[in-house]
Amino acid sequence: MRPHSILSCRAVMAVAAVVTSLCACQPSGDPAGPRGSLLASRDPGPTDRLVSPGWQAIVTSLVAQGHVNPLAASRAYALLGVAQYRAVQRAERGNWNDDGEVAAFDDQSGGGGRSRPSDRGAVAGASVVVLSYVFPAQTQALEDMVTAQRDAAGGRSAAFARGEAIGRVVGAAIVTRARGDGFGNSFTGTIPVGPGFWTSNTTPPTVGGGQMPGVLPWFMTSASQFRPAPPPAFGSADYVAALAEIRRISDTRTAEQIEIATFWAMNAAAVNPGEPTPPGFWIQVATDGINQHAFSEREATHLYALLGATMFDAAIGCWDGKLTYWLIRPWQADPAITIVPAVGKPNHPSYPSAHSSFSSSAAEVLSAFFPNQREQLEAMVTEAGLSRMYGGIHYRFDIEAGRQLGQSVARFAIAADRSGHSVLTPDDEEEGDGPR
Repeated sequence: MRPHSILSCRAVMAVAAVVTSLCACQPSGDPAGPRGSLLASRDPGPTDRLVSPGWQAIVTSLVAQGHVNPLAASRAYALLGVAQYRAVQRAERGNWNDDGEVAAFDDQSGGGGRSRPSDRGAVAGASVVVLSYVFPAQTQALEDMVTAQRDAAGGRSAAFARGEAIGRVVGAAIVTRARGDGFGNSFTGTIPVGPGFWTSNTTPPTVGGGQMPGVLPWFMTSASQFRPAPPPAFGSADYVAALAEIRRISDTRTAEQIEIATFWAMNAAAVNPGEPTPPGFWIQVATDGINQHAFSEREATHLYALLGATMFDAAIGCWDGKLTYWLIRPWQADPAITIVPAVGKPNHPSYPSAHSSFSSSAAEVLSAFFPNQREQLEAMVTEAGLSRMYGGIHYRFDIEAGRQLGQSVARFAIAADRSGHSVLTPDDEEEGDGPR
């Protein structure tokens, strides 16, 4: 049987308890299906000295507790991951001494070369600043966690503190970027009306994620860079065939299809309180890989940064498509189509699928780090897409367009990252810790 949530044990934790329990809370069991071997591997040993997975898990816990919607959750993962990675890079290059020269940290012996105290401090400093911005009510609990991690450094606490200072500066730069990224803006466009157009669930009409096409991307040059081609015209033969497929699924839905639809719903803001959201699911898959492959702090934060930023860019591109075509949802076009209760009725247009955009972008990044897992990751993307058809809320062409969009975004982001000159590369002057 598929677990209803691989992170269910984290969902009920209070943030103040995370210091001692979050990193140790590991799901058990042997889940079936394409995600089995990745998600069943829970040996915490290889990352005992890493702090980045624990900070990432805190976001998952806070998202679940606060019923944060997937878009806001995706933004939080991106902000945190980029801040962590830039902070570690900056810490490993050293800090500026009183003469304006770079002074490298000599603490390699503190973490076996895998997680130096300065690296851990950099992650902690960046994380506490970013997460205090995203979840201001938790600031004191988050600061307490930094204190606990600093104390745990023991004789290497000075190196931890040097890294922490750099991390806080880097985190502040990321918060400055976040304050101007447009995510908090309101939708000011016009929702079209007429045959074939999506209609809002609310009165007066609103559209979930309506601000997304105007949000600042991490890698993409514009929200429309990878805009998919138009969907089949409403009423055309291709459209009618696609709608009929969802009606057949609705009329003959099996227990297994309901289970798959329910598992992949993962929408903390709608009808599944305590779920991790799709971005959180893929972050956990990344953590599983980090555990398996004994990543260093730098390697782990690199993966989290590229993964989080890519998924958020995929969401921006997805909503650009949604608000370009405004396609009607299947259940709106055919009221006889029923919806799996756990899935709910998303309050935004159908084309393309956000789940497929998130999932395919994530799988592409993860495959770059874990090429031997590509086949299984692709199978997970396929199941995530099918789950939305089983749930009654997407056409097949929604899934296909979302999958292609996510892959395109991810390949562009990976290429930018490999160039060594991307948003993941720290800039001394911008972050304010270099000489003027």
